[in-house]
Parts: sequence; structure tokens; C-alpha cells
Amino acid sequence: LPGPLRALLPQRWRRTGPRVAVLRLSGAIGAVSPFRAGLSIAGLASSLERAFATPGIAAVALVINSPGGSPAQSHLIHQRIRALAAEKKLPVLAFVEDVAASGGYMIACAADEIIADPMSLVGSIGVVSAGFGFDRLIERIGIDRRVHTQGEAKGMLDPFRPEDPADVERLKAIQADVQTLFTALVSARRPKLAPNGESLFTGAVWTGRQGLPLGLVDGLGDARSTLRARYGEKVDLIFIAEKKGSLVARLLRRSAPGSSVAGEVLAAIEDRAAFARFGL
Repeated sequence: LPGPLRALLPQRWRRTGPRVAVLRLSGAIGAVSPFRAGLSIAGLASSLERAFATPGIAAVALVINSPGGSPAQSHLIHQRIRALAAEKKLPVLAFVEDVAASGGYMIACAADEIIADPMSLVGSIGVVSAGFGFDRLIERIGIDRRVHTQGEAKGMLDPFRPEDPADVERLKAIQADVQTLFTALVSARRPKLAPNGESLFTGAVWTGRQGLPLGLVDGLGDARSTLRARYGEKVDLIFIAEKKGSLVARLLRRSAPGSSVAGEVLAAIEDRAAFARFGL
């Protein structure tokens, strides 16, 4: 439109600089609790679609702050990002805030470039399973554990019975397979990895500054400064709001017994514990 007519349009339509869709991915991956969902493909699908469908954009930026979580959900999110990037023929940039570890790093690897703050934590390319054993506790307080199954492995790793070496062996085989898939994905998406004598697939983490020469990240910086340097001072950042689910689902969560107190407290503790593993 001619200058005088453009001045009559709302300000968001008057911008003439490049446009970049920005989507924040923050939190643990997978179900944190029945009342507080973590990052999942079901929760993110709509936001990802809207980000990549934003008219006239030059790129999609993902701002990631996640300690990881479910390997399956991490992989599904990764795959959806890659599919949308290929479909829309758009570059994807990942910006790491506090941490992109484990599944969070898997999602970051869906980007064509990873930019981290020098003090960000990246990596944790490994698989972990954690739990508790209560068998001695229930014996001490006189409780009998009664479990009836069909299938010898159906009660695997029951926390209320002594740990079975066969269960541990089976779990480690599952972990080894997931680890093989994880390392293959990272190696394919990060072809410039430069271990320099370090093993990058032990589950260890590095700061953004340490990860740069290792090839875990491509640059250091933050989203706003990097996007301005790349696309100009007039770059228009289009922030995509995370979809919170339907009104009915939100009302049901709020009205569920104990959801406002016990459920939210438990979810917050679990979420906090995931970040605390990295000193955050």
C-alpha cells in the first residue's frame, strides 16, 4: 500500500521488516500430573501448526527451557517440528535459556541451529529411570502385598517387592535401545560434533560456552539479539501463545477434588525436581 494508506492500518499490519514466529517450549516433557500437563505432542501440536503457518515469516524460533522427560514425547515433538519445517520450507532456530537437557536437547536438535546463553546447560544425552523401594517398609508395618498377573514380566519393578535382577536386566536392555536411538538422532542432526576426547553420550551436561567447541550448539546469544542481528532491527517477532486446552478441560481440572491444592503442589514439586537435577 502507498505510505499514506499504510498509516491508516493497525500498527501490527504496518510493519515492513522480516517476520519470525517465536514459540516458547518450557517445562518437563510428558505428563507431570493429572492436573498439570508437561510438554507433549498433544498439547503442542496446535501451537506448532500456528507457528509454521504464520503468514510471511522468514523462520521459526523455538525458545527452549526444559530438563527433559518422556523420550517418546520428546521424539514425537522433534519429528513434528522437522515435518513442518520440511513442509513449509522454513529454517528453525532453537534458543536455549536455562537448560535444554535430555529430551529438551532432543527437541533442540530439531532446529537447524542451536543458540545458547554461555551459562545455559545443554546435553544430558542419556537415559535414566528412577524410583523407590518400599518392600522393607511394608514388611515393617505389617502390610501384605497381593499382586496377581498373567505374564511373568507384568509386575516388573514393583516398588513394593524386592528388586529382581531379571527385571533390572530387562530395564537396562530397554534403556540401551532408547540410548541407541537417541545418540543416532543427535549424530544425524549434529554432524559437526567434535568430542575432542570427551564422550558426549554419557548423560553429562555442559554449559553453552563449553558446548560450542564440542558442536553441541552453533552459537552463543539470546533470541532477541540474535534475530535482530540476523534479520535486521525491524524484525517483527510474532509470539505464538501456548494453547491451554479447551475451556471444559480447564474447568474440569479446576473443579476436580484437591486439584487446587494437592494436585498442583505435587505437580510443582515434580517439575521443580526435574530442574533441580541440573542445579536450577
